[in-house]
Order: sequence, then C-alpha cells, then structure tokens
Amino acid sequence: MKLEGTVIAAHGRHYLVELPDGGALSCFPRGKKSELACGDRVSIARSNESQGVIDAILPRSALLYRSNEFRQKLIAANVTRMILVVATAPPFSETLVTRCLIAAESQDIDVLIVLNKCDLTGPLASAEAALAPFSRLAYPILRLSAHSDVDALRPHLAGQTGVLVGQSGMGKSTLINALVPNANARTREISEALDTGRHTTTHATLYRLSENSSLIDSPGLQEFGLHHLALRDIEYGFREFRPLLGSCRFRDCRHDREPGCAIRDALEAGEIAPGRYAAFRALAGEARSD
Repeated sequence: MKLEGTVIAAHGRHYLVELPDGGALSCFPRGKKSELACGDRVSIARSNESQGVIDAILPRSALLYRSNEFRQKLIAANVTRMILVVATAPPFSETLVTRCLIAAESQDIDVLIVLNKCDLTGPLASAEAALAPFSRLAYPILRLSAHSDVDALRPHLAGQTGVLVGQSGMGKSTLINALVPNANARTREISEALDTGRHTTTHATLYRLSENSSLIDSPGLQEFGLHHLALRDIEYGFREFRPLLGSCRFRDCRHDREPGCAIRDALEAGEIAPGRYAAFRALAGEARSD
C-alpha cells in the first residue's frame, strides 16, 4: 500500500518520514541517486512496521539550496518563510545575508530577519547599521533575545513552514530550544531512528509547532554558494533592480560597463546603494551561463 509523508530528517541516503497519523518510518530512496530535502513530501511503500522505501518526490512549492562549482547542498523543501538569524555578536557576514536573501528571492520565499542577542547593547548599534541597507529594501527585522523572550517570533511562524538559516554562532539552537521545549529529546529520537549516533550529522530537522505550523532547523552556514543561479535570477534577487530590468539599451546587458545601462544610471543617481551594486557584481561573476 502506498503512503504519503513528509521528510523530517536526513542522514546521507537515510531519511525519517513522518506519516499523517503522527508515526514515522525510516526510509531509503529507490536507486542510487538521492535528491531529497527536509520538508519534502514523498510517496513511500512500507517494507515493514518501521521501514519503507521512497518511490517518488511529490511536486514542490519551493526548494532552498546552495551550490558551488562542484556540488549542490539541499537545505529545505516546501518552505514558505525563511527566518534569517543574525546577532549583535559575534559580527555577522553581510555578504552571507545577501546570498541567503538572493536564494530566498529566487524561490519566492518570504523572509524575516531576526536580530538576536539584542540584550548585548554594546555591539547593537553596529549590528543595526549593518542591517540598515536591508531594512531600506523593506525586509522586516525582528529584534529579540533568544535567552529571555522569543514570544515576539511566534506570530511570524503561525501557519508557516519556516526554515531557520544563519551562520554559526548566531543563536539558532537557543531559538529552537526556546520555541520547541522538547527539541533536544526529539532530536535524540530522530538520531536513534536514523542510527546516526549524533544528532549533529543530520542535515536539517523539522519540528511541528502546531497543526498548521512547522519549523525546519538547518545547520549553521559559513558560506552560501549560488552557482546554480543564472544572471537573471541574481538580478531578480535584488529588489531595487526589478523596476529597471528590461530598461537597459542592450538586451543582454550585464550592468557592468555597457552604455545605456539602467542599473548603472540608477547607481550614479544615488538610487542604488554602492555596496549593493558591488555585491551584485561579485555574484554576477559566479552566475551560471544559460
């Protein structure tokens, strides 16, 4: 009998699939290739009471992933909101934030930036200044301290399949433990079901917050490659570019030194921040050739 379920954790080619009745099966995909992500909806065939085989991935509404010139790393599927976690300390990478935003925009995933550790008032002003360019682009920013109060975040998770994304040291684990009181116990259960021995080996873990809300915790990032995106995807990811796209003199304009470039004209007019344009040029150099 065919069943449908949701991938809630992964380790290599070994997946834990949650069933509609709340139970879970330890599953492997058919064939050698494995391109599943936490949050994927899948069709499975039960092998026995506790195991199954994944026959197919059901259509996705979104797929968040990163890539370099050699490989791709799937992060989460079917998410509706990225919770991008930064902190007052240690300093966060503005470049990494930009890359995460571009990845979310390419999949039309809504974004909420969470500035954590706001109880550390010393570095707060510096963190706020670093976030100012994103705030001016209408990215919402929620300020909190995961150690003292995360209730302000809960309304932003209601009715969503969210994914926590951020570099190491930003406090994502503290947020998860505050939002999901049994997170550590649940992670141990998942680890045992996957026979990994250590929960840190899982790529991502999905937690149910309510009947219609869930949150995927992903490992801390140090980089976010976007080699899978074409130039048009990079352009689209810069919100301030969108009204100007298609207005350049040349159809294949790369917004570098071409005459009649609408993006360059806006930059010179002060309508595009120099830092944002520099970030675009760096990403354009990595863009996939169509």
